[in-house]
Amino acid sequence: MRQALVAALAFSLALPAAASAHATLESTTPGEGARVETAPRAVVLGFDQRVTALRDAIEVRDERGRLVSGVAHARLDNHFVAVSLAPLAKGAYTVRWKTISADGHVGRGVFTFGVGVKAPPVTSAWGASGPTTSEHVVRWLYFLSLAALIGGLCFRLVVVPGALPRATERRFWWLVLGGAVATIEVGIVAFLLRAEDALQLPLTAFLYGDLSPVANATRFGKAFIAMTLGFALVTALLFLGWLTERRRAFLWPALVLSLGLASGLSLSGHAADDRGWLSSFADWVHLACGTVWLGGLASLAVVVWPTAAALRREAFWRFSQLAGLAMALLLAAGVYLSFQRLPAVSDLWTAGYGRILLVKIGLVCAAGGWAAFHHFLVRPRLDRSHALLSRTLPAEGLVGVAILLVAAVLVDSKPPPRAPAPSLGAAPATAAKASAPSPRK
Repeated sequence: MRQALVAALAFSLALPAAASAHATLESTTPGEGARVETAPRAVVLGFDQRVTALRDAIEVRDERGRLVSGVAHARLDNHFVAVSLAPLAKGAYTVRWKTISADGHVGRGVFTFGVGVKAPPVTSAWGASGPTTSEHVVRWLYFLSLAALIGGLCFRLVVVPGALPRATERRFWWLVLGGAVATIEVGIVAFLLRAEDALQLPLTAFLYGDLSPVANATRFGKAFIAMTLGFALVTALLFLGWLTERRRAFLWPALVLSLGLASGLSLSGHAADDRGWLSSFADWVHLACGTVWLGGLASLAVVVWPTAAALRREAFWRFSQLAGLAMALLLAAGVYLSFQRLPAVSDLWTAGYGRILLVKIGLVCAAGGWAAFHHFLVRPRLDRSHALLSRTLPAEGLVGVAILLVAAVLVDSKPPPRAPAPSLGAAPATAAKASAPSPRK
């Protein structure tokens, strides 16, 4: 069986990739995501082959959606398409383009530039609708995949590091390998949804869209590329650990790499918005501890409990210690982030971000209640509480799944409110006071 899988993998890697036949955008003037101090008079796009330019091949709009471009036309043997611009004021602008390649495919794309200001990320271009319900669900599935991978690995290496029954070992590999593969696949879907929202295209047209501005010019896109390649390496390490007998030699690097890659979510989310490295670090700790707790809980309930009765007591005791540490760090990081992101207590019920955070706090309190119940009431009577735990462990897991869903909505929601800027009226008074002569004695 394993030899067949290795042969299939080698065969798939040996197949040549199909070459893309449609035209590819090679250059833009102004550049993608560029800030220019002098307003350009035209937008020019350069392609690697001839294209057909329609009258509306390039549309340039300002921050309010007003069209500031004219009729597009081809240049230099149809390798370039240009459109003239009205006099541009200071601000951000969105360029949407579409051309017909020699093979008949319609290529499309979007990018932004700024005149005297920083260009917004392409995911915030004019016309982008922002995170949708589908993106919330996909982000939630991504968190669940991370929990299965990171929590499963941590449980196997820390809680039950010894030999396991064959059925238990099989379930463990299904959990972590499934989590690794799902992390890659769900991450691709998340990237495509975010890019589709920026391009504002139906699926049939989106297949030939230019995704490079999303991948290369946004924190989200850069994190997606790094995390996809990194989790592909994690999957390879797990696969090697499954094939060989030296499993711990591959599982530890897979766990460390997975924890490091999870920081990409913190570096590309709200925590990275000019709040300093400590905020991003706290967000990563919050996410890592949540995945360790929920993934370990799933491992206990799905992997060990049904298949290894002899290991239940030891696994439950060791996991309760690990979960206690993870919950303490999770709560500490969460409290710090709450103070960082909500300048005033009233933001909890007046700001949309704060109201969602209130729901998450309630669910975390419920999860803490379940954990305390297991720790103080069930654990001392573990020998007589197996039947009770079979019912209560899934309940705690469902609360954890709900917490991850709310966390997914928080990540994709509008940024948290910022502290009000200091009053400008106070500056002159302060300066006048400082410049006034001191009274004579």
